[in-house]
Amino acid sequence: MAGLKQPSDRSHFLLPDLGEGLVEAELIRWLVKPGDSVKESQPMAEMQTDKALVEVPSPWAGTISELCGKDGDIIKVASVLVRYVPQVAEIPSLGCVSGQVAVGVADANADQGTVVGSMSGTLNVGSRFARRPDEDTQVKTPGKSLATPAVRRVAKELAIDINRVDGTGRGGRVTASDVASFAEGDTLSTAPSTGGVAARAKSPPQPLPPVDKDGVAQRIPFRGVRRKIAEALARSVQTAVHFTAVDEADVTALDAKRREYSRVIGEKLSMLPFVMVAVCRALRTFPNLNANVDDANSEILIKGVINLGVAVDTPNGLMVPVIRDADRRSPVELGTAIRTLAAKCRDRTISREESLGGTFTISNVGSYGGMFATPIINYPEVAILAAGRSRERVLVKDGKFYAGLVLPLSISCDHRVVDGAEAVRFLSEVIRLLEHPAEFTK
Repeated sequence: MAGLKQPSDRSHFLLPDLGEGLVEAELIRWLVKPGDSVKESQPMAEMQTDKALVEVPSPWAGTISELCGKDGDIIKVASVLVRYVPQVAEIPSLGCVSGQVAVGVADANADQGTVVGSMSGTLNVGSRFARRPDEDTQVKTPGKSLATPAVRRVAKELAIDINRVDGTGRGGRVTASDVASFAEGDTLSTAPSTGGVAARAKSPPQPLPPVDKDGVAQRIPFRGVRRKIAEALARSVQTAVHFTAVDEADVTALDAKRREYSRVIGEKLSMLPFVMVAVCRALRTFPNLNANVDDANSEILIKGVINLGVAVDTPNGLMVPVIRDADRRSPVELGTAIRTLAAKCRDRTISREESLGGTFTISNVGSYGGMFATPIINYPEVAILAAGRSRERVLVKDGKFYAGLVLPLSISCDHRVVDGAEAVRFLSEVIRLLEHPAEFTK
């Protein structure tokens, strides 16, 4: 977890980075209320990141005076999350930013330290703080504004050149308020170092179309996992150039092999682990599909490891845990990993680390009766395979009819990275392996 400087006076607590590079999290619910006395490391709030539900504990013991936000709010990293009753003398309030989006950063003038800890489902925040020189020491260079990394991150999110913002903090330092004021002033931003083209002023948001409220039976807040899913899918379809190819595999022999495995291990083994093994083998032959796109740096990152994401349906929405080094695991090991991660997804105990680092995703739409699909890529990955429900069908081989089992397969790829022919060749290799299970089940 990235470090974040906290006030030394302990009058308020700033939301730390709940994972590598996160800039915000959604407040799901408070676990405390104003007036409560809390112990060090006592959970105060449940927050939803882009990957997991985490608890945010109190970094020190004290009495809560104010909670900065309400259920459903999007809270920015470095915003004031909780204020405490001053223990010695009254301390000027930094105030809270609440509402649908909260933007704020640490007071750079305070004597501050660093929050340290780790996140594995539950965030651990240490009670002792150590100074980080790289964040605490700021050198004014020609043409560059003085600002903390957190403030610079806020400016970057708002597409503002921070060097154009006049600082009102100590020594001319730029604060979050300065950035917000600059943004609200609809000011043009030009990068002086390159003499670049002035960016267009922020245009007012377009009004949303009216929605007919007649006959509404239930209102469900659009928040939590469902909101994160929507944001991720919207980002994917707005960035990746999707196309889909479909085909079928004769898995009659594979089904016999699957039943044999199930008898040996004494429990039912689904078709999915075998599909995963075949996908891993095919990815070694077609490495361009085992990749991420780094759009920020205009690079395609071909991965040397195969970490398979598996779409899991939960009461709270779709989640995609990741099985690392999937190509090194047997069908039985993959089956066990799938069950373990799926259970964690459903009871909300999965950690953010268990949902990161995917290089390719598989969605088992057939578990609910579907055949073909047009799956949306789990961006920044470049491909996703959907496996439908296998069905008995009369097939022909060598001029003879026989009763066989057919598995529908659909693959969606990012056309910026993967050509149509390559996608079809990859799918054909997966099918070839599935139809000859002896090659990968030895």
